[in-house]
Amino acid sequence: MARAMINGANINYEILGRGTPVALTPGGRMDMEAVRSLAEALSSQYRVLIYDRQNCGASDVVIGGELSEQEIWADSLHALLNHLGMAPAYVGGGSAGCRVSLLLALRHLEDVKGLLLWWVTGGPVAAERLGYNYYGQFIEAAQSGGMEAVVKTDFFAERIQQNPGNRQRLLAMDPARFCEVMTRWRSFFHEGAHKPVIGATVEELQRIAVPTVIVPGNDEIHPREVGEGLHRLLPQSELALDLATAQELAAMQSGDFATFREERNRRLVPIFSDFLARAEATRVRPS
Repeated sequence: MARAMINGANINYEILGRGTPVALTPGGRMDMEAVRSLAEALSSQYRVLIYDRQNCGASDVVIGGELSEQEIWADSLHALLNHLGMAPAYVGGGSAGCRVSLLLALRHLEDVKGLLLWWVTGGPVAAERLGYNYYGQFIEAAQSGGMEAVVKTDFFAERIQQNPGNRQRLLAMDPARFCEVMTRWRSFFHEGAHKPVIGATVEELQRIAVPTVIVPGNDEIHPREVGEGLHRLLPQSELALDLATAQELAAMQSGDFATFREERNRRLVPIFSDFLARAEATRVRPS
């Protein structure tokens, strides 16, 4: 694995394979291992970037800036792709990774050849639950016990275990400033509760005219109708209805994310391989 200083944070990344560039962003706050098996399968034909976003995995924790964390992630992917000479690329992700991919297209469309989107997030339930999981619980920790309490939370303790320098960066923060940034970042979700997808309006989505494949989810955070609605708004999109089985959903709901994730990755491989082959054939077809 390698590291690059991107927009003030060391970003952990890995490149697999050769060929047309593809970049994959995991869901939630998971690290690059969440998409590794998908990347490995695609790397037989493509040059695939996987990475840990700022504040995730073994990358640096940096709590600050004027943008939402989701926009910071999109701008960091833009900078990383260009740093590595991989732009433009096919860009994809699930859940949070889907948001990053869409925001990258909105903010830096020149970087995007096409989009591979799965488990699209939207609706009031997702906005409330994710706003708390990403930010609310850490605001509560800082308010009750300062930054010492924050570094003891499961999530940030793991960030410190993977990258020991994160401990001092967190402890050096003023708790009030930490809460201010986290509160502002949480507003991205609250403001997105009634948008077609969290993070983008109808008008913004209609401007993303690149080949896109969408695999909807089918749970409360990733409702099927949100993915289908996104398909109707993106002018060059196609829908691949490969919904999670009852067994997959049970694994996810029980906290067995590894089983759910690997089964999802396995089933995404043929969908994305077929889409990428067709998209590339169209790009090189003589006029």
